[in-house]
This record gives sequence, C-alpha cells and structure tokens, in this order.
Amino acid sequence: MSTAHFSLFGRTKALENKIDEFLDVLSECNIHFKAAITYFLEAGGNTASAFQQKVKEVSAMESRGDDLRRHIESELYEQALIPDFRGDVLSLLEDLDTVINLFEDNLINFSIENPQYPTELHKDLKGLCEQVALSVESCVMATRAFFRDINAVRDHAHKVMLYEKEADKLSIALKTAIFKTNLGLDQKAHLRNFVDKIDELANEAEDVCDLLAIYTIKRAA
Repeated sequence: MSTAHFSLFGRTKALENKIDEFLDVLSECNIHFKAAITYFLEAGGNTASAFQQKVKEVSAMESRGDDLRRHIESELYEQALIPDFRGDVLSLLEDLDTVINLFEDNLINFSIENPQYPTELHKDLKGLCEQVALSVESCVMATRAFFRDINAVRDHAHKVMLYEKEADKLSIALKTAIFKTNLGLDQKAHLRNFVDKIDELANEAEDVCDLLAIYTIKRAA
C-alpha cells in the first residue's frame, strides 16, 4: 500500500480521532484568538465582554488540549503503538501544545495589561493577526496530512513559511509605526512586546512544520 494515503495508526481509529480532536482544539483557539483581538480593539480594551468571553473560551480549550494530549500519550505507550514513530508524534504534540499555550498566554496578557494601541494602528495589528491565523491553520492542515496523506504535507508547510514571512514583515512595519508615534518610550516598548508575542505564534507554526518535514522524510523512507 502506498504511504501517501496510509493512516499512521492503521486500524487504531479511536486514537486517530483523538488526534483529530486535538487539532480541532488548536484550530478553534486560532479562530477565537483572532476574534478576541478584534473585539479588544473595537470595543474598548479588556473591559469588552465579548473579548473576555473569548479569553474564557481559549482557556477552556487549552485545558481540553492538555487532557487530549495526555490521553494520546498514554495510549501510545500503553498500547505500544507505532514504536518507530512514537517519539516523533509525542514531540509533535508537545510543539503543537506550545502553540495552544501561546494563544492563551497572549490573551491573558492582553486581559491583564490592557495595551492601548492608537486607532491608526488597529488595521495593521489586525493584519498581523490575520497572517498569524493563516499560518497556524496551514500548520494544522500540514499536521493532519502527516497522519493521513504525507504527500500533502509539503504544500501546506510551504504555505506556513509564506504566511510566516508575511507576518514578520507586518510585525516589523507595525513596530516601526509604533516607535514613530508620540507615545512615551515605555508605552512604545509595551506595545512592541505584544506585537512580538503575536508574531511568535507564526514562528512556532513554522518551527512545527520544520519538524514535520523531517518526520515526513522518515515516514516515507
């Protein structure tokens, strides 16, 4: 049977479903994060009820992701599944969990520190979040492909790289714009820090896909 459309877990459908559910959590966090930043900017900062609701939803999803990851890890060991690829899968899950944690950490920090971006910078910040969202969603698709259709991994991973580069460009442009404002240096540094933390999500997605490229070669060997 060709490895291109061969499930890594073979007949272990229940575990494959759990991994799908874990990836669903990451995808949903991605959507909630983007919406949360929009609510934050458009509705007056951390007091916006819609923003606070998204913070709660992402925190709940982060906990769900942790539970799923632990369950998957236990199943891999208890059932002695895929010994040749177990380490790769566990490492992959840990790295994806890092992305979920970053979504939660970002929103909690927005909620606590309430950074006040000048209105003229809102569009640029939303644009950065859009590229980050595209990068993370392509990372999710690349990961799904790794378990089901390894020939599709490269195409999705390539998109992650392109979105990440665009996110970097937007991040640099936004930070440049921040430091051209008349804000105090401390406030400029505060706003810059949040830009870096958002951009870090795209960087993490690219790092996951770098690992996926290696794991895919091993699977195809």
